[in-house]
Amino acid sequence: MQDEPVATEQPQQQQQQQQQKEGEEVANTYVIRPNFESKFRPLLAKPVIHEVLVERLTDKAYDKEATSGLCKELTDEIKARLRANGFERYKFVVQVAIGEQRGQGVKMACRCLWDSDSDNYVQDIFMNDSLFCVAVAFGVFHY
Repeated sequence: MQDEPVATEQPQQQQQQQQQKEGEEVANTYVIRPNFESKFRPLLAKPVIHEVLVERLTDKAYDKEATSGLCKELTDEIKARLRANGFERYKFVVQVAIGEQRGQGVKMACRCLWDSDSDNYVQDIFMNDSLFCVAVAFGVFHY
Protein backbone atom coordinates (compact mmCIF):
# COMPACT_ATOMS: atom_id res chain seq x y z
CA MET A 1 0.00 0.00 0.00
CA GLN A 2 2.87 2.35 0.58
CA ASP A 3 3.92 2.03 -3.03
CA GLU A 4 0.74 3.68 -4.30
CA PRO A 5 1.38 7.19 -2.87
CA VAL A 6 4.91 7.10 -4.23
CA ALA A 7 3.55 6.19 -7.67
CA THR A 8 1.08 9.10 -7.63
CA GLU A 9 3.65 11.56 -6.30
CA GLN A 10 6.23 10.70 -8.90
CA PRO A 11 4.28 12.12 -11.91
CA GLN A 12 3.51 15.25 -9.88
CA GLN A 13 7.18 15.70 -9.03
CA GLN A 14 8.12 15.19 -12.67
CA GLN A 15 5.53 17.75 -13.72
CA GLN A 16 6.83 20.29 -11.17
CA GLN A 17 10.41 19.71 -12.29
CA GLN A 18 9.35 20.17 -15.92
CA GLN A 19 7.60 23.45 -15.03
CA GLN A 20 10.68 24.67 -13.17
CA LYS A 21 12.83 23.85 -16.18
CA GLU A 22 10.49 25.88 -18.38
CA GLY A 23 10.85 28.89 -16.07
CA GLU A 24 7.37 28.79 -14.55
CA GLU A 25 6.89 29.40 -10.85
CA VAL A 26 5.36 26.50 -8.99
CA ALA A 27 4.79 28.05 -5.56
CA ASN A 28 1.50 29.81 -4.86
CA THR A 29 1.77 33.35 -3.58
CA TYR A 30 -1.69 33.72 -2.03
CA VAL A 31 -1.54 37.47 -2.57
CA ILE A 32 -4.99 39.02 -2.24
CA ARG A 33 -3.96 42.68 -2.46
CA PRO A 34 -1.36 44.33 -4.67
CA ASN A 35 1.58 45.94 -2.96
CA PHE A 36 1.70 49.71 -3.10
CA GLU A 37 4.32 49.92 -5.86
CA SER A 38 2.41 47.71 -8.31
CA LYS A 39 -1.06 49.14 -7.67
CA PHE A 40 -2.96 50.41 -10.73
CA ARG A 41 -2.86 54.19 -10.59
CA PRO A 42 -4.95 56.32 -12.96
CA LEU A 43 -2.40 59.16 -12.85
CA LEU A 44 0.22 56.85 -14.38
CA ALA A 45 -2.14 55.25 -16.90
CA LYS A 46 -3.87 58.37 -18.25
CA PRO A 47 -0.80 59.69 -20.15
CA VAL A 48 -0.47 56.27 -21.80
CA ILE A 49 -4.02 56.41 -23.13
CA HIS A 50 -3.72 60.06 -24.12
CA GLU A 51 -0.51 59.38 -26.04
CA VAL A 52 -2.13 56.55 -28.02
CA LEU A 53 -5.19 58.65 -28.90
CA VAL A 54 -3.14 61.66 -29.99
CA GLU A 55 -0.75 59.55 -32.08
CA ARG A 56 -3.48 57.65 -33.89
CA LEU A 57 -6.31 60.20 -34.21
CA THR A 58 -4.75 63.64 -34.72
CA ASP A 59 -5.17 63.80 -38.51
CA LYS A 60 -8.05 61.33 -38.86
CA ALA A 61 -11.44 62.21 -40.28
CA TYR A 62 -14.57 60.34 -39.23
CA ASP A 63 -15.33 57.37 -41.47
CA LYS A 64 -18.18 55.14 -40.35
CA GLU A 65 -16.81 52.16 -42.29
CA ALA A 66 -13.35 52.29 -40.69
CA THR A 67 -14.49 53.13 -37.17
CA SER A 68 -15.00 49.59 -35.85
CA GLY A 69 -11.56 48.47 -37.04
CA LEU A 70 -9.97 51.59 -35.60
CA CYS A 71 -11.65 50.97 -32.22
CA LYS A 72 -10.25 47.43 -32.12
CA GLU A 73 -6.75 48.66 -33.00
CA LEU A 74 -6.89 51.35 -30.32
CA THR A 75 -8.06 48.95 -27.62
CA ASP A 76 -5.32 46.45 -28.46
CA GLU A 77 -2.63 49.13 -28.44
CA ILE A 78 -3.83 50.65 -25.16
CA LYS A 79 -3.90 47.21 -23.49
CA ALA A 80 -0.40 46.40 -24.74
CA ARG A 81 1.04 49.68 -23.48
CA LEU A 82 -0.65 49.36 -20.09
CA ARG A 83 0.75 45.84 -19.68
CA ALA A 84 4.20 47.14 -20.60
CA ASN A 85 3.94 49.72 -17.80
CA GLY A 86 4.48 47.01 -15.18
CA PHE A 87 1.03 46.61 -13.65
CA GLU A 88 1.56 43.00 -12.63
CA ARG A 89 -1.39 40.70 -11.97
CA TYR A 90 -3.88 43.17 -13.42
CA LYS A 91 -6.41 42.32 -16.07
CA PHE A 92 -7.29 45.22 -18.33
CA VAL A 93 -10.66 45.79 -19.94
CA VAL A 94 -10.47 48.61 -22.47
CA GLN A 95 -13.46 50.24 -24.16
CA VAL A 96 -13.13 52.75 -26.99
CA ALA A 97 -16.05 54.64 -28.54
CA ILE A 98 -15.65 56.84 -31.62
CA GLY A 99 -18.37 59.10 -32.97
CA GLU A 100 -18.85 61.86 -35.48
CA GLN A 101 -18.38 65.39 -34.17
CA ARG A 102 -21.51 67.41 -34.99
CA GLY A 103 -21.78 69.52 -31.86
CA GLN A 104 -24.13 67.11 -30.13
CA GLY A 105 -23.88 65.97 -26.57
CA VAL A 106 -23.13 62.40 -25.55
CA LYS A 107 -23.51 60.79 -22.17
CA MET A 108 -21.86 57.51 -21.26
CA ALA A 109 -22.08 55.54 -18.03
CA CYS A 110 -20.85 52.26 -16.62
CA ARG A 111 -21.16 50.26 -13.44
CA CYS A 112 -18.70 47.80 -12.01
CA LEU A 113 -18.61 45.46 -9.08
CA TRP A 114 -15.06 45.33 -7.78
CA ASP A 115 -12.69 45.82 -4.89
CA SER A 116 -12.22 49.56 -4.51
CA ASP A 117 -8.89 49.08 -2.69
CA SER A 118 -7.14 47.37 -5.61
CA ASP A 119 -9.22 48.00 -8.76
CA ASN A 120 -9.55 51.29 -10.60
CA TYR A 121 -10.25 52.87 -13.97
CA VAL A 122 -8.97 55.69 -16.12
CA GLN A 123 -10.52 57.55 -19.05
CA ASP A 124 -9.44 60.03 -21.66
CA ILE A 125 -11.29 62.00 -24.32
CA PHE A 126 -9.94 63.08 -27.69
CA MET A 127 -11.73 65.48 -30.04
CA ASN A 128 -10.89 67.06 -33.36
CA ASP A 129 -13.06 68.81 -36.00
CA SER A 130 -14.37 65.54 -37.40
CA LEU A 131 -14.63 63.02 -34.54
CA PHE A 132 -14.62 62.41 -30.83
CA CYS A 133 -13.17 59.41 -29.02
CA VAL A 134 -13.69 58.21 -25.46
CA ALA A 135 -11.32 55.56 -24.15
CA VAL A 136 -11.81 53.86 -20.78
CA ALA A 137 -9.45 51.31 -19.24
CA PHE A 138 -10.47 49.26 -16.22
CA GLY A 139 -7.65 47.71 -14.19
CA VAL A 140 -8.89 44.73 -12.18
CA PHE A 141 -6.49 42.93 -9.85
CA HIS A 142 -6.33 39.22 -10.65
CA TYR A 143 -6.29 37.20 -7.43
